[in-house]
This record gives sequence, structure tokens and C-alpha cells, in this order.
Amino acid sequence: MTRSIQAGRARALPATFAATMAIGLSLGTLAVTGGAASSAEPAPDCAAPYDVAQLERGDAVTGLTVESGTTPEEFTGEVIGVLDDGIAVGLDMIMVELESPALERAGGIWQGMSGSPVYVDGQLLGAVAYGLSWGPSPIAGVTPFSEMDDYLAARRAPGAKQEVEVDGRTARAIARRSDVSRSQAAQGFTALPVPMGVTGVSQARLDKAHRYATKHDKGYFASGALASGRIGRTGAREAAPETVVAGGNIAASISYGDVTYAGVGTVTSVCDGRVVGFGHPFSFLGGTTLGLHPADALYVQPDSLGAPFKVANISPATGTIDEDRLTGISGAFGDLPDAATITSTVTYEDRARTGSSDIYYTPYSADVTFGQQIANHDRVLDAIIPGGEDLSWTITGTDEAGAPFELSWADRYVSNYDITFASSWDLADTVYVLSNLPDVRIESITTDGAVDDNTDQLRLGSVEQLRGGEWVKVGRRYGISAQRGKMLNLRAVLKAPDGTLSYVPFSTRIGPRARSGSLNVMGGASQWTNVWNAKSVAEVQEAYENSASNDEVLFNLRLRRNGGKLNVASEEQDSVVVGRKYYFVDLDSGRGGPACRGC
Repeated sequence: MTRSIQAGRARALPATFAATMAIGLSLGTLAVTGGAASSAEPAPDCAAPYDVAQLERGDAVTGLTVESGTTPEEFTGEVIGVLDDGIAVGLDMIMVELESPALERAGGIWQGMSGSPVYVDGQLLGAVAYGLSWGPSPIAGVTPFSEMDDYLAARRAPGAKQEVEVDGRTARAIARRSDVSRSQAAQGFTALPVPMGVTGVSQARLDKAHRYATKHDKGYFASGALASGRIGRTGAREAAPETVVAGGNIAASISYGDVTYAGVGTVTSVCDGRVVGFGHPFSFLGGTTLGLHPADALYVQPDSLGAPFKVANISPATGTIDEDRLTGISGAFGDLPDAATITSTVTYEDRARTGSSDIYYTPYSADVTFGQQIANHDRVLDAIIPGGEDLSWTITGTDEAGAPFELSWADRYVSNYDITFASSWDLADTVYVLSNLPDVRIESITTDGAVDDNTDQLRLGSVEQLRGGEWVKVGRRYGISAQRGKMLNLRAVLKAPDGTLSYVPFSTRIGPRARSGSLNVMGGASQWTNVWNAKSVAEVQEAYENSASNDEVLFNLRLRRNGGKLNVASEEQDSVVVGRKYYFVDLDSGRGGPACRGC
């Protein structure tokens, strides 16, 4: 394999979506579709907010939401009461009981209904956003539109709550007006823990990635609350920008393409080219850049134990979500968010595919990159297989000083179980580090992987030293001895699966003032490219320059007063090399020192 890494002179992961995204009736799961975006904007409603102070128990309300398709349908209801400071200090929650044929079919309000506008006398009271803690119910908590109509200029109020307590009087009132028992009502309103919707990657893959990432403390794929799309990709021609109207569907996305991270909710109001929806945060990011998408609802899935949820297709982005606040999300139509594009090509036998995803939210760059690799491999390989892969990648962007950079690497991977997973982590690790460096911006990630069925590995069996014209095994009897000013001649002994031996030489001249130290010999597949401590693009580059590709042998010599650490990578070998040995290097006694470690 040929490896290279170049850089010219030369963005922290927030809390996981599981913890913050689902305040209230969270986002529905989704499937993704392609198609061209339309430039048209929805008709504005510019609704006036209703004065909550004028609200009385028993007041009739109407509302709009989508069960299927893109056209909002009406629901009706009555006001139960108002919970003072129910959402946050100075931010009340309005309790309503709702009814419609769609709500009866679902068993109550559903995930994806968040943002559905609720009206009193033609004025906009607020957005459906919260549900009772115990399970599905027609009782909803409404975020006042008077707190949303400035498109979320207000920041989080002190004391904001994910769980809203209900006192005994209120619990009795809820129980009298519904099928909810007093004890159930007393559990209050709460954030419903709904996972982030992900497409392109199976749930089994997501779960495996989560377990591995958690075990190895990777910092991404750590949520464990990720849910793959529950349906396949279908046409969403009905989901054009004109369908983003009050009561209509809206989606916010982290990425879009082969791998889409997104959530579907409902529009509360549209005015002057801007939209506000959800009635609760997407992930409480504050000022942000997310994709703004129309969506086409397929159906609402009932759930007797949890909350029913909407299944929908989303169309390409038609604008940018720029605010993700306590009372909802808002954004503008037109300009799309800046995106880094991950493009992957995979070939295997006579099959090949190139796919891509646009990454709108930088802290999730590693998740999307890993997901894109998995999605494309699974589509081409169509199985979990052992094998090998020659993988090359290039990352471009601008560094902390604003200068363009380009990082490139090529390597060989082998796995006796799952070559797809084995070849995908190193790149994702590198993208994670780069995306979390201050002022560093990734513009593109391009990968090219050729998969085969060869699982052969070379194993590091031993290390030999040339002594008196003969090669002597370094081990328990003979350590490594060297003389100042003289050549140190070593060779790594590699063993093939069929028992064939091959030799990798290493020679260096010992400095005249050198002191005893150590030698670490390792196969490239057994060494770790330490990008995690990098504080700049240049340090990422250096980490790769000081590492070996998986089909090389790395000799790491550390001697005091010898000019510093010496890292030497061998020529490429016929296969991936595994194994490592650690030795003491004696420059004082001349007898070869103590026994080695790992001989």
C-alpha cells in the first residue's frame, strides 16, 4: 500500500441527542428520499398570539396537524388549565384535552405532533409540545405562542424543566376530564425520551457501533438512543416547500444523504420567509445551522406502552434552521447551511457504488462519516463478511489560521469477521479530532475502498540482532546490546499463515553520547495512530507521519542523548502485520541486558 499525508499551513460535541432532543413530544422517526428542492416558499400566516391571561378553563380550542401526507387536518379540544412556571420560570404550560379521529386511532398525541398550532377564537394560543409521563393520552401540554412569536430570541430561562409536576388539584381535574387516572395524572408532564432518527444504517449496526464506541470511549456514537429509519426510501414529491405551513410537517437535520440524522415535527407558524415549530428544543443547541426540510408523513404508529410516533419521508433542505431554543426551533427559507460532504466509493467483486451525505452540524461529522462508510459497504457487500480492504481517504478544509489543508492516507485492513467495521473506525476518529479543533473547518471527505476476500496476516514472531556475522534471536538469553558510534543491525521475523518466514531489516548508527534505552517493534496493525491528543491540523499530520500503515513494521528506538526518539517504518509487506515486541537496549555492559518483554 502507498501512503501519503500532506497538509498546508494550515470545529466539542454537545450532549447526546437522547438527553436533550426530546423535551416534550419529540421528533418522529423518518425515512429519507432524494429529489430536487423547490425554491417556492409557503404562504405566510403571521398569526397573532392569544393572550394567555384571558384564557379560562373550558375554553374551546382548535388545532392543525398532519397524520398522513402533507395536508393539515383539524382537531378540537378544551382548556384544562394553566401550570404557572410549568416549563420554566416565567414560562407557563397550558394543559388541553384534544380529540379527533386521528388521535383516537393513535391512542393520543404522538411524537412528531410537536409544534402543532392550537387556536382560540382564531388567535394562536401555542404549540402542542408535552405529553403526560405515564403513556399515550389526549392530554397535551402547550407552549404559549406569545413566547415563540419573536422566533425564539429569548434564551433559556433559569430553572427550565424537562419534567413538569402536577399538584393534587390539577391531577383531579385531569382525571375528571379524561380516561387518565388521578395517580397517572399526578406523574405530571415530561420529556419523552425518543431517539434520533437515522437512515441508511440498520439498527443492528447502530447498536454495535454504540457498544464499541462506549467501550473505547470514542466520544461519538455514544448516545445509544439512535434509531434507524423505520421505512425505506420512497418518493416524497408531495413534500415541497409550499407544504411547510401552520400544522404541516417540518424536519430539522444534522445531515442529509445516504445517512440522514433528522427529526420530524410540526410547523407552528410561518411569516415573512421564516418558520417556527416544535414548541420545544430539537437538541437545545441555541444559535445553530441545521437543515430545514419539508416532510411527507406516511402514517402514525400507535404505541400502547410509550408514545405513538409519526413515520415520514423528508425532502432535500430548502433553508436553514438557525435557532434551537427552549420554546422551539426557527429558521429561514432560501440559503442552505454550509455543509461538509462525505463521499465514499466501495468496490467488491463486480459490484461498486459511490454515495454521499452532506453534514450540516459539525460536531456530528464523525458519526456521519462512520455511518456513510457502513451504509455504503453494507449496500455493496450485502453481508457481514471476513476479508481485506485497501482504503484510501482525503480530508480537505481550512486550519485554525484559515489556510487550506489536505490530509491523505492509504492503508490495508483485514478482519476475520467484519471487514466493514474494521476499516471504518480510523477515519472516523480522525474526523472527530479535526471537527473538534477550534476554528478548523472540514470541507470534504473522500474515501475509496476496494474489498477482497483475503484475510492473510503476517505475525511478528521475533527480532534478531546481527552479532559476529550471525543472526541471533533476541530473547530471554540474549537482549539487545549496542556500542556507541557503531551500527545496530536488527531484523524483524514475520511468519505467514503457511509458516513461511520473511525478514524486515532495521539498521541505525548509535550516537557517541547515547545512553541505554528501549526498542519497540510492532506490526502496523498493532500500533495506534495517536491523533487524539492533537491540538492542531499540523499535529494530526505529525501523528500520521510517525505511524506505520497496517502492512508495515514500525521500529521505535528511544535512547537518551541520541538525538531523540527514532521512528522508522519499513517497506510495505505482502499482508497486514500484527504483533509487537518490547526490548531493553543496553549500551553499558555490553552483555545484551536483561530479558525482553513479549518475546
